Amino acid sequence: MPGGIYLDHNATTPVDPRVRAAMLPYFEELFGNASSVEHAHGHAAGRAVDGARERVAAAIGARANEILFTSGCTEANNLAILGTARANPTKRHIVTSAIEHPAVLEPCRALERDGWRVSVLDVDEAGRIDLDTLKASLCDDTALVSIMAANNEVGTRQPIAEIGALCAEREILFHCDAAQIGAYGLLDVERDNVHLASLSAHKAYGPKGIGALYIRSRRPRVRVAPIVFGGGQERGLRPGTLNTPAIVGMGEAMAIAARQGRDDAERLRGMTALMRERFEAGIAGLLFNGDPEWRIANNLSVSIPGVEPLALIRRLREEISFSASSACATEKIETSPVLLAMFGDTARARAAFRVSPGRFTTEDEMSRATELIIAESNRLAGSPAAVATTA
Repeated sequence: MPGGIYLDHNATTPVDPRVRAAMLPYFEELFGNASSVEHAHGHAAGRAVDGARERVAAAIGARANEILFTSGCTEANNLAILGTARANPTKRHIVTSAIEHPAVLEPCRALERDGWRVSVLDVDEAGRIDLDTLKASLCDDTALVSIMAANNEVGTRQPIAEIGALCAEREILFHCDAAQIGAYGLLDVERDNVHLASLSAHKAYGPKGIGALYIRSRRPRVRVAPIVFGGGQERGLRPGTLNTPAIVGMGEAMAIAARQGRDDAERLRGMTALMRERFEAGIAGLLFNGDPEWRIANNLSVSIPGVEPLALIRRLREEISFSASSACATEKIETSPVLLAMFGDTARARAAFRVSPGRFTTEDEMSRATELIIAESNRLAGSPAAVATTA
């Protein structure tokens, strides 16, 4: 079993003990199929799913009938993008950004191969899109705008409410990958004019393998066509036996986030700010990545001249877990597309790494991790071999 300090919560979070307790009965005595509502076992499971749907909806300002459970945020993103395209065949243009998750960019590329026109917006060095550029990219043929709420690598938050207002004004659907803000209660789909939103349980102290897609039923009512076919569960848009324990866990996780997410964020913001101050004081030439203000509270992305991130991670892997980039492409030893979009193929992009504490991270753990990273970074920066790898 791995030990050390876990500081990679932007990749995944541990399951909150309250979530685990809520899930356990549905692995054991309440194991029925939620679609088998004609008998007691199935009815109990079905009621649990309905309750979880209500809790997820309440956490984002939606209605229960607007929540569709999926296997995770990747499936939700695919259904939002490909399903919207299939349901709106008269329009053939989609707008997204260069720093989206592959679960957004790859469906967009699939549409492009099918003849769709895809506009990929650049970002500035803080990782933010330009609203004027977005506005100029919209046209009568635009079916969908898909922009993430916050970036998992550098923490930058996008102006979601402003994007939503632009889309509402032009009667264009707006999809938001909200995986990284689910733990903090930051999304209100009505306030922000979001028409489709993808959610992930495991980024919000819930279980892996479960997510949800919000599909607006109020004006404008969003039409989405299925991309997989089967028994007709989830209104025929996501067929397959419902994962009742995980759904219950997601409902509990989102309810907890709605209650305490903002307090969690305030504590984590203070912890990451202190770590940044100590890094700047103790590491020469350190560069901070991402927007300094518009960011998720638990992300600290930095680049250190002369320090190769994987070397740093390997030196400290027995004591700290943190990340060089996205955990969704760990087998690829290459510069992150997000950092390339922000800085180009530069030493700063190649040297970036991310530290992300979470709900259960203590101040002592953060202090210890800070000391270890400063000491090891300075050792690596003084190594000729390390300098050569970042030249």
